[in-house]
Amino acid sequence: MNVIFMGTPDYAQKILERLIQTDTINITAVYTQPDKPVGRKKVLTAPPVKVTAQKNNLKIIQPTRLRDEETVVELLKIECDFIVVAAYGQILPKTILDYAPCMNLHASILPELRGASPIQQILLEGKKITGVTAMLMDVGLDTGDIIKIDTIEVSDDEMVESLFNRLTDVAVDLTLDVLQNFPSYKAIKQDDLLATHCGKITKADGEVKFDNALTLYNKYRAFTPWPGIYLESGLKLKKIALEDKESSHQAGKILQIDSDSIVVACKKGSIRVFTIQAPSKKEVDVISYINGKRLSLEDIIS
Repeated sequence: MNVIFMGTPDYAQKILERLIQTDTINITAVYTQPDKPVGRKKVLTAPPVKVTAQKNNLKIIQPTRLRDEETVVELLKIECDFIVVAAYGQILPKTILDYAPCMNLHASILPELRGASPIQQILLEGKKITGVTAMLMDVGLDTGDIIKIDTIEVSDDEMVESLFNRLTDVAVDLTLDVLQNFPSYKAIKQDDLLATHCGKITKADGEVKFDNALTLYNKYRAFTPWPGIYLESGLKLKKIALEDKESSHQAGKILQIDSDSIVVACKKGSIRVFTIQAPSKKEVDVISYINGKRLSLEDIIS
């Protein structure tokens, strides 16, 4: 079976690795995003999928625009039975969609959470179940017919990195299942009336207030390590836990001081804070921080 693979980040890299290891699958080309400058020194860095493709001597194509006529013509010359797309980052034009069955692996239970950040959004909403959808792509964004969905449970304290890794494992297995058993599946149209959406995450999304403890904690789960969560003052809450969801307090008040942590009030509920980072400072344990600021019980953290 000849497969063109399209993907960019770690999530896609692991799927590609499994496909490479499968004897019945031949990767005829790998499409990934162009190398990008990373870090303060803006070092030009290859995406994870490219790294894996290079190690395995695969044909690599990195178009700035997949829709460009020259790029499309080049792709149509490559032999393939399937095109597998996982977090590629570009929309496929209809000409490519018509060339071979295009399967996308989306990390949500579609039509729920179409868009760029479904894993984070699951945590933000505190959902208990999520999964990966294998779908046949169409010209819309995550709107194609559903081939198969595999689901997993989400714990109340699961962090985004853990959920990302588990969903990646699901996506890897699901990809192979669908490729090897494609004739036995019947794709089902999505119900657009049930669709929800999620956009790209920005640095600004990490700002929090001591309003609702559960909402704050879910942002911590979704946005650690990036963009992290921080107060309007720039004070970063680096390690926290949910203490209480229901009680009412004055926002930001220190309710309890223990040997390694403090309990901070929200308007609804409270959180336990272990480590903290002031703007332009190193991360420190919260006890050292409040001692340095001469804060005590009943004082306000802001």
